[in-house]
Amino acid sequence: MQAIVTGLWPDPYPKADPFAVLGMHVEAGAGVVVRSFQPDAESVEVLDAASGRRVATLERIDAAGLFAGSVARRKNPFAYRLRVRYAGTVVELDDPYRHASSLGELDLHLLGEGRHWRAFEALGAHCLRLAGSDGVRFAVWAPNARRVSVVGDFNRWDGRRHPMRFHPGSGCWELFIPGLAEGVLYKYELLGPDGTPLPLKADPCGYAAELRPDTASRVARLDHHAWNDGDWMATRAARIARDAPVSIYELHLGSWRRSPDDPDRPLGYRELADALAPYLNDLGFTHVELLPVTEHPFDGSWGYQPLGLYAPTCRHGSPADFQYFVDRLHQAGIGVLLDWVPAHFPADAHGLARFDGTALYEHEDPRLGFHPDWNTLIYNLGRHEVANFLIANALFWLQRYHLDGLRVDAVASMLYLDYSRRDGEWLPNALGGRENLEAVGFLQRLNTELYARHADAATVAEESTAWPGVSQPVHAGGLGFGYKWNMGWMHDTLAYLGRDPVHRSHHHHEMTFGLVYAFSENFVLPLSHDEVVHGKGSLIARMPGDAWQQFANLRAYFGFMWAHPGKKLLFMGGEFAQGREWSHERSLDWHLLDIHWHAGVQRLVRELNRLYRALPALHAHDHDPDGFAWLSADNAAQSVYVWLRRAPAQPPLLVVANFTPQTHFGWRVGVPLGGGWREVLNSDAPEYAGSGQCNPGRLETEAVPMHGEAQSLVITVPPLACAWFVPEAG
Repeated sequence: MQAIVTGLWPDPYPKADPFAVLGMHVEAGAGVVVRSFQPDAESVEVLDAASGRRVATLERIDAAGLFAGSVARRKNPFAYRLRVRYAGTVVELDDPYRHASSLGELDLHLLGEGRHWRAFEALGAHCLRLAGSDGVRFAVWAPNARRVSVVGDFNRWDGRRHPMRFHPGSGCWELFIPGLAEGVLYKYELLGPDGTPLPLKADPCGYAAELRPDTASRVARLDHHAWNDGDWMATRAARIARDAPVSIYELHLGSWRRSPDDPDRPLGYRELADALAPYLNDLGFTHVELLPVTEHPFDGSWGYQPLGLYAPTCRHGSPADFQYFVDRLHQAGIGVLLDWVPAHFPADAHGLARFDGTALYEHEDPRLGFHPDWNTLIYNLGRHEVANFLIANALFWLQRYHLDGLRVDAVASMLYLDYSRRDGEWLPNALGGRENLEAVGFLQRLNTELYARHADAATVAEESTAWPGVSQPVHAGGLGFGYKWNMGWMHDTLAYLGRDPVHRSHHHHEMTFGLVYAFSENFVLPLSHDEVVHGKGSLIARMPGDAWQQFANLRAYFGFMWAHPGKKLLFMGGEFAQGREWSHERSLDWHLLDIHWHAGVQRLVRELNRLYRALPALHAHDHDPDGFAWLSADNAAQSVYVWLRRAPAQPPLLVVANFTPQTHFGWRVGVPLGGGWREVLNSDAPEYAGSGQCNPGRLETEAVPMHGEAQSLVITVPPLACAWFVPEAG
């Protein structure tokens, strides 16, 4: 619309206002005047909307396609339509420029302040009815752009046809286009501050997108699905509480299973839900955690380089399909957590990078705004509109998709200004330190706002350093997360299990050190996707020894993990000892379940989850030192660990873990209660493909002191195994 900009509007004009020119106006000396920009049109007529009668024929006043004319005998504005004649066709349409703004003053005020926690209801593309017309309202934040237009198939991707209205106080642009509906593809065409055309941009708040490699946004509604998860929503707070048994199955949607008819086709959300819900119920997992499902251009990023933060990826279906996925799992009693990425975003031209021609979402200085590890851009969290964009997004997933929580990715990279940077490549904070004070403030605000509105949900931090108080309340100086991944426990224990048993006695502390700090945070013990990629091999492949020892080691490790303080997380495939390293391009190797060793691991995980849920000693005091007590933590020579798990007014649980292939017969172990005990789990049992060195029947205590207890049991300690014992009533 350069002709309009230069020919009709004051020059220079800081923000093009198409509504000042286009549409219907009452002008002195001319009465009611209508202007419409219709490139390639032969003629444009004005119709009275009430009668359908032609009331004016507009004159082409500019070669680019601007038509204008007066409406005879009319003094006041009225409802009208346009009849546009092109070569060989006539189109009757509602003029977008006759409609007043539908963004309310409160919306604009809150957007300008950066505290509109339902910003996704104002920004983006929304189907609505305005002044008797059905259409779509588009709104986008781009405060420094010279002009913003909506483009799509509906206007031949011509940015001159639908320029938007600018709202100076909020920095937002907005336009209602009558006649458009759900499914329409669109982008935004922007001119930078100096008038330079920018690459077409997808909608930062778009609810849906095209399938890659195409990059347009798609108009979508989120009100098609009828939710049936009321029972779950009413009780979900107790299911993720600190004293609850929380066992999480981490899942990559595209590679859990593939279509049996086409191995290259990932399953859709509905197919996945219908297969996953009974599978997780059978294995006893309480929650599933999804690798990022937000729209992303590159499959190989596994979703960790998202651009469409408000759009579930169309690789598996529509927004309604994803709502069905969550609903189906909720009805099966399974919570759904989403891996969420506020730390960085890719620099693809159609995304957020220099969105309005300036460093809008990112920092201008690459020492703050560029991530060297991932070749991505870092959000400017000190800008209140950017923080608003992200916090509103977090709330969006909980409100519109009923998600039960967010696992926040790469928190450590957010907290430290020198993260993965050499001297001279980073800027200190205002106090001269390396802490990212803006990120700290953002994370505290995120958790404050989320828990204020969704106290029955949870946030989980992937944070790999010793930053204090990650899962402590904000009012106590913490970051406010509900849980934190225990990366130190994961690294130490995997290093220990990767060693030949003959060498483990020299590294005994790697299995005990986690208890030094186990209660400093609300921990989740993660055996995640990161541990089975990039040449690390699968969990089973990382175990030493022959096949028998590998499987025995893995089973013992799982027994150790499920009896250790902290919630549990296991990446898909680990539950049946997936043999190959995980690849996002193929299904898990489900055929391995035909092999007794693999099936045995799956049966063990099923039983671990069952007992974890059934025995309060294993979860009720997960984050309290009173819930754990070492009986023998220093038997390095034999690589045996013995401890108790406890819960108030509940029977204790005795755990004995042996990480050598040596069976110990007649082993005496102290217990806190006299009488009968029984073995409730033994990872060496035949049903798990073990050697069968078990402790059947009732075991009676003897008044022989051991491990600081007055009573003791004599047991068989199985090789490369973990055994659990509980008091037996009667």
